[in-house]
Amino acid sequence: MPDSIDPDALAGGWTHSHEEDQGGLQVFRRPSHPFPRSRGRTSYELRPGGALGGSAPGPDDRHVATSGSWRLQGDRLTVAPEGASPQTFEVQSLEPDRLVVKPVITPN
Repeated sequence: MPDSIDPDALAGGWTHSHEEDQGGLQVFRRPSHPFPRSRGRTSYELRPGGALGGSAPGPDDRHVATSGSWRLQGDRLTVAPEGASPQTFEVQSLEPDRLVVKPVITPN
């Protein structure tokens, strides 16, 4: 992926399509995608200006709303939900309806 990712193209809603994950890569789709039934999916809303919204599966399978911040540096996307450790991803590809990322493992 080139180092110049358009933040405007990245902004908006993305939902984890774990059925499409393979080879250590994670696939996210726009919320309008026809997802099969699932017990829970992580969703991010990348808002202009770096605000983060979304939801994650809770302990009883109900979604829990999240908020926080996000930033894009080159091809690195970092999402930082409040009360949780930030996650950094390397953007592998970005299409209008499909985002493929590789989680970046940080040493402890």
